[in-house]
Amino acid sequence: MSWGIELWDQFDNLEKHTQWGIDILEKYIKFVKERTEIELSYAKQLRNLAKKYQPKKNSKEEEEYRYTACKAFLSTLNEMNDYAGQHEVISENMTSHITVELARYVQELKQERKSYFHDGRKAQQHIEICWKQLESSKRRFERDCKEADRAQQYFEKMDADINVTKADVEKARQQAQVRHQMAEDSRADYSSILQKFNHEQHEYYHTHIPNIFQKIQEMEERRILRIGESMKTYAEVDRQVIPIIGKCLDEIVKAAESIDQKNDSQLVIEAYKSGFEPPGDIEFEDYTQPMKRTVSDNSLSNSRGEGKPELKFGGKSKGKLWPFIKKNKLSLKLGAAPEDFSNLPPEQRRKKLQQKVDELNKEIQKEMDQRDAITKMKDVYLKNPQMGDPASLDHKLTEVSQNIDKLRLEAQKFEAWLAEVEGRLPARSDQARRQSGMYEAQNPTTVNNCAQDRESPDGSYTEEQSQESEVKVLATDFDDEFDDEEPLPAIGTCKALYTFEGQNEGTISVVEGETLYVIEEDKGDGWTRIRRNEEEGYVPTSYVEVYLDKNAKGAKTYI
Repeated sequence: MSWGIELWDQFDNLEKHTQWGIDILEKYIKFVKERTEIELSYAKQLRNLAKKYQPKKNSKEEEEYRYTACKAFLSTLNEMNDYAGQHEVISENMTSHITVELARYVQELKQERKSYFHDGRKAQQHIEICWKQLESSKRRFERDCKEADRAQQYFEKMDADINVTKADVEKARQQAQVRHQMAEDSRADYSSILQKFNHEQHEYYHTHIPNIFQKIQEMEERRILRIGESMKTYAEVDRQVIPIIGKCLDEIVKAAESIDQKNDSQLVIEAYKSGFEPPGDIEFEDYTQPMKRTVSDNSLSNSRGEGKPELKFGGKSKGKLWPFIKKNKLSLKLGAAPEDFSNLPPEQRRKKLQQKVDELNKEIQKEMDQRDAITKMKDVYLKNPQMGDPASLDHKLTEVSQNIDKLRLEAQKFEAWLAEVEGRLPARSDQARRQSGMYEAQNPTTVNNCAQDRESPDGSYTEEQSQESEVKVLATDFDDEFDDEEPLPAIGTCKALYTFEGQNEGTISVVEGETLYVIEEDKGDGWTRIRRNEEEGYVPTSYVEVYLDKNAKGAKTYI
């Protein structure tokens, strides 16, 4: 089977067919290229999807990933990243092993095809020139033969005519001989060109064209074989990533199997356990004998000292019902929790304090490492003065040591609170509170809203503030619907001593030197309520200098 023998006369059709073959190859290249783009787009969408559902750092979502179900979901997101990576690998391998290679091969194929058909056209042109030469010599031979015949007939006519002179007959004879010689020359030339043409034609149809067509056939078969190999590579590229994709899916299944519903339930307990005992039975209070009426030992009036307003909650004990009473309106406005987390139930308070102690210990260790590094550097400078001045590190060393001392004091304060919660130490005494106040005085930028002596003798949570603030809190618990109050009148003015950034709800920002109106004095909690135009809020009392109007209603003497 040879195109040179079977298709010796199909030059134009072979030219069209080979061009079609190149078009098919380019179409396949385009198909693979679009597949790689789809793989990249799919991988990008998978990565964006996994990123979208990743927990945000330092957010509530990050805390939720303690649960095994959330951990399994996080593992699924991570595996999806690896899964997307395998699709990127598919795209890269298809591009490098198929698209790029075939594009280069197509260029080579076009050049090779162009060369073969150029040789074919050149052979065609040569045989056409030989054919034209043959036709030309043939027509010349035919013309010379006719001229020789006419010259011979003319000589014979002149020779038979008795009236023609001998000179004219001789001239006609010579002319006939010349024509005969020209005919013989044309015959010899025609014969020579014919032999040459037959030889060239034989070479053309039996040597040149078969060789050229054979090369074209081999070129076409290589193209077909190459596209087949590319299709195998196409499948192999997919097959290579299947084990890794399978491993990703196995890891997702493994993560799903690691979900422990009992462990998650235990985490819920640890997260929300208050540490209190459920409320006990409410004792019966007999009102039929007014003089001998028994007051419940756990009632609100009995939990307070004499001289305080007697407020009752339907006979219920405040100490037992405290978890269901609303928070102080002031603390809600300020939006800041007490430093000792005394607003939380005991168990939650213990966890928060332990977490704070751990954080402080880490910071202390970090500062100690920094101090050791500076000390080592100072020793190096002492041994090698050309490397640096040892005295230049003294200020930094002193600063780090001061930071360590401050952090240790802070840690001791939180450890004391933690020990108090865990029952290792008795309730905080007045001396302890004074020591805490001394520490806070050393750090004026820290706003201390900690409630003191918040636990009653039976272990329940109470608000041991002044009698006035207690009545306000209790009244607030029952009258939340009266939150919208009329604007308070100004009772004086104040000047900001320092700049304060009010970031919590209920606070207001002030700039050093700014003058504002005072609408509510410090109630003993360290906060003063002020107004700027129509904007109201609280600022630390230590940040402002207050000038009260003695004639204003409710104003107290300012010292």
